[in-house]
Amino acid sequence: MANSAADELRINTIRFLAVDAVQKANSGHPGMPLGAAATAYTLWTKHLRHNPVNPKWFDRDRFVLSAGHASMLLYALLYLTGYDLTLDDLKHFRQFGSRTPGHPEYHHTAGVEVTTGPLGQGFANAVGLALAEAHLAAIYNRNEKIIDHYTYTMMGDGDMMEGVASEAASLAGHWQLGKLIAIYDDNKTSLAAPTSVSFTEDVAARFEAYGWHTQYLDEQHGNDVAAIDEALRHAKDETARPSLIVVRTHIGFGSPKQDSFKSHGEPLGVEDVKKTKEKLGWPTEPDFLVPDDALAAFRDAQRQGKDLEAAWNERFAAWKRAQPELAAQFERARDGKLPATLHWPSFTAENGNVATREAGGTAMNAIAADVPELIGGSADLDPSTKTYLKDGGDFQYGSYAGRNIHYGVREHAMGSISNGIAMHGGLLPFSATFFNFSDYMKPAMRLAALTKAREVFVMTHDSVFLGEDGPTHQPIEQLATFRATPNMTVIRPADAVETVEAWKYAIGAEHGPTTLVLSRQKLPYLGPGARPVSRGAYVLSDSETAPEVILMATGSEVSLCVDAAGLLKTRGVKVRVVSFPSWELFEQQEDAYRESVLPKHVRARISVEAGATLGWHKWLGDHGIAIGIDHFGTSAPAADIAKHFNFTPEFIAGTAEGLLAKLQTRV
Repeated sequence: MANSAADELRINTIRFLAVDAVQKANSGHPGMPLGAAATAYTLWTKHLRHNPVNPKWFDRDRFVLSAGHASMLLYALLYLTGYDLTLDDLKHFRQFGSRTPGHPEYHHTAGVEVTTGPLGQGFANAVGLALAEAHLAAIYNRNEKIIDHYTYTMMGDGDMMEGVASEAASLAGHWQLGKLIAIYDDNKTSLAAPTSVSFTEDVAARFEAYGWHTQYLDEQHGNDVAAIDEALRHAKDETARPSLIVVRTHIGFGSPKQDSFKSHGEPLGVEDVKKTKEKLGWPTEPDFLVPDDALAAFRDAQRQGKDLEAAWNERFAAWKRAQPELAAQFERARDGKLPATLHWPSFTAENGNVATREAGGTAMNAIAADVPELIGGSADLDPSTKTYLKDGGDFQYGSYAGRNIHYGVREHAMGSISNGIAMHGGLLPFSATFFNFSDYMKPAMRLAALTKAREVFVMTHDSVFLGEDGPTHQPIEQLATFRATPNMTVIRPADAVETVEAWKYAIGAEHGPTTLVLSRQKLPYLGPGARPVSRGAYVLSDSETAPEVILMATGSEVSLCVDAAGLLKTRGVKVRVVSFPSWELFEQQEDAYRESVLPKHVRARISVEAGATLGWHKWLGDHGIAIGIDHFGTSAPAADIAKHFNFTPEFIAGTAEGLLAKLQTRV
């Protein structure tokens, strides 16, 4: 069926806003906006329930442009439907300070639900958004449906190639997330070549094998509004399976570069822009043309959105009167606030000699009833990471109220899905694996930091002291990696008490994820007293008078420093031990506090950490010595590893004495 003249006018308005913005910036991706405009138009005008006047309306449908390089497609839709974005913003696409950056950024542009660009992750985020909707609906939909929305995502060929998409699709099919609808813009072209050189699989068949409902629109219907509308309706009718709609389109549609990879990632050029407009019957002047009739039709989304939200507000008010306690819980969690009272566990000399992974599991379970929004899981490792919520139930089809998510061995999808849960709102997600396997989920953890997502990453088996599993499982460079990641708070607690304090910080952090790095092996209880983990570092033990040497460490190595300090004291050395669980938190403290912990006049400083030494000299100064591991580990019992790699009190004490003697000679 041919599109109406009105539909064609509106579709072309989207196309040429994108083309003109890319051309003006002399940078960007015009191909997908030209090819996928009809699909996006149909979704946004006929199906998407949203309120441009209030982008944070809680029960809105979520739209994720997983193919984030096509950002001008999204920006054009946001502007046209009336979000807080102006035509001038489109004209400043990809420019410094612009609200229309090269790829969509959460918190930066109104209406952008998640940050996308690294291909495949947006799709996995969408799975997390749909999971959050299903879980919240199972918890809160009593008497009234206050949580009842769809998650839509649009993907390109590159998204479908990335492994994270396969991981996430497998899970979504297993969970039967019937309110997740994915649109695959199948234009047979990637950045460097046609997909025929590298990607010839039957994507729909793959998704069917994952348990998805699939539909295919051939190239005769790739720009057919009626056909796309019908496919979306069929997808919404399918309630027990997520849906994939494969839409065969033409990249760079209507341009001289149609069906060429050359239209993927570079402007068409002035002459080809003109030829494209002529081909599609669009005025060649002026640029950034928005016909009044088209704009009026798009802006009706504001009226519709206000009506949708007003109707929801009425339902919510009735539900709140009928369910006051549940409503109070919902509003608190939605606003990212914690309960006034939390029942944290207490550790003493009698029960505190445990691995920090054990202490972390105890802390999580102690507050689980107080914080019902805490939800998450591990990459098939919860018996080892100790992150199973014992009374939380399992999130599965038919029991979406469950709080334990079984991700299987899928770290990348786990991290990306967790990000989607966090971006949805109303939940506090955690995800867990062995610290070394954070390598598999690093892209997702980086995006969590970039978006300042409120979530917790639990990383256990934190050092070479996990022992016999050997160097394939023993983290070395991971601490340095995540300490170098902006907006990421890394905490490596030294004992059970510090672990509880670390969890207190993690669930209270409002801006950015927290990574908790926990031990496999038992660690000794380090004694009573204040443990200000939230300050990043503190004096654990001290000399009676001004110290001559400072021993500083994180995690399991703090107890080694305590023992080394005991040896040094018997030899007449005045020594201070500093527990240093978080560089980032210590960095945030006032100068006076940092000076009180690490006084500048004490030049003899030793750091001890079973990982890469990179970065420690910031705290050690010009004369300090970093004891660490700047090479891979080995397979052996932990005690043998410690002795071989000089993680012993005797070696630490000897190093400190040698440094003191060296500095005294210089004086």
